[in-house]
Amino acid sequence: MTEYIQIVTTVENEDDAKKIAELLVKRRLAACVQIVAPVTSYVRWDGKIDTAGEYQVIIKTPTDLCPELKAVLTEAHPYDVPEILAIPILAGGEGYLNWLSEELKR
Repeated sequence: MTEYIQIVTTVENEDDAKKIAELLVKRRLAACVQIVAPVTSYVRWDGKIDTAGEYQVIIKTPTDLCPELKAVLTEAHPYDVPEILAIPILAGGEGYLNWLSEELKR
């Protein structure tokens, strides 16, 4: 069975989140992308603590597509230093994981 991951990123606005979601699903690098909002991020940036309202984007993909997905995401992302975190999916519903596999680039 293919190992799956969730990649998490954040963007400033809903339009950017939707563009990323559509791009990744259209290219079959992700079978499912969820947009969660609002989230409030606290970060240290340029030596100062900053807060920002953001949209969290959660991307489901297999591990083997991660390098290509990260390259596309980095290119499309509006931030200079985008958050791109890959989190392993340790288990899941067999039907759902099969569906993921069928919808992805192979």
